[in-house]
This record gives sequence, structure tokens and C-alpha cells, in this order.
Amino acid sequence: MPSPVDPVAAITEHAAALLGLGAATVGESGGLPMRARVRAAWPGARLAAPAFPVRCTPGDNLAVHVAVARAPRGCVLAVDVGDAEEFGYWGEVLTTGAEARGLVGLVIDGGVRDTAALAAHGFPVFSTTVALTGASKVSPGVVGTPVDVGGVTVAAGDWLVGDGDGVAVVPAAALHEVLAAGRARDEKERALFVALRAGATTLELLGLDPSPVSGS
Repeated sequence: MPSPVDPVAAITEHAAALLGLGAATVGESGGLPMRARVRAAWPGARLAAPAFPVRCTPGDNLAVHVAVARAPRGCVLAVDVGDAEEFGYWGEVLTTGAEARGLVGLVIDGGVRDTAALAAHGFPVFSTTVALTGASKVSPGVVGTPVDVGGVTVAAGDWLVGDGDGVAVVPAAALHEVLAAGRARDEKERALFVALRAGATTLELLGLDPSPVSGS
């Protein structure tokens, strides 16, 4: 009888594999790239983790506070704030609370603040902007149901992969398929690097037709 799968070990293994591939490769291997407006809030931020979705009333972050209290350990919050991104929906206070609850990152289609503190904590945050104005904490919201973040629908358990290139979403049901395609793409690119260093050109290796380009 096969040994039972340790879910924590499986998540750790998947996270390491996705981080190793990177957001760009994942996004070219069946993952869904978020819009370029969603980017690292501090240099070097990286994450790969299952998502816990959050929808806020624009200008209000009460739902984010609820999510930090209720989201499963090991998750990254995926937050939709509607059309009011010019607020600091997240900062050092929420980061400290999230770390204590075992959350591993934030991807928000809106603003954050305290970016120096976020970097000092080493807490990966991806946002659309940095904003000083605080959000209110009184309005309705929803946690745990699918949201639109960076132009992509994110459901609970989907994987988010973020680094300096941006954020890609891997639907939970497609995880193994995307990992396999990503590994194959990575191996192909490594072979290209070897051939390029040996003197080949990308025109030759990729079968590109140079004729539309004029000049010497």
C-alpha cells in the first residue's frame, strides 16, 4: 500500500519547483500572466504559494483584515480592491499579523505602503502602486471566493508565482501540467544557451525568417 502524501511536503515541493522555473517560464507554460501593472513592491520579492482570494469594497480593507485572521497557513492573499487603487491597503501592521498567522505573501491589484518595512521583513508583496492614504475598515467584502486580480481570475487553491518579471497564476487543476511544460521549456532553453555560446544565432535556432527586416 503506497504511503500517504504529506500535504505540507507536497506544497513545499511545488513551491520550490515553481520558484525555480520563475514567473516568466510559468507564464509561457500554461500559467496565466497577470497584467504588467502588478509588480514587486520591493526589489527581490519572490513567492510561489496557493492563493486565498479577497474582495474589498473600493477604498476599504476590512476584508483584508478578515482574511489575515482566517486564511490557511502557507497561503498568499490575492486581493481585488475594485477601481480605487490609490490607497495603502496593506502595510507593516498587516504584514506583522500575516507573518504571525503563517501567511507567505500578498498580491493586490491596488496600493500598499511601508515598502521599506515590507522589504526589511522579507515579506513578498506584489502591487500596482505605492500609496500613502489609508483605507477605511468598515465596509463589506468577501473572502474565499474567486476574484479578478491583474486581469486574471484567481480561485482559492490556485498557485501564484511572482518575481521580478511579474506574477503568473496557475489554476489548481493545471498545476502538474504546467510544471511538466515548464520543466520542458527550461531544458530547451538551457540547450539554446549552449548552442548560442558555441556561435549559433537565435535566427537559426528558432527558425526565424529575417526577410521582413531591411538594412545591412
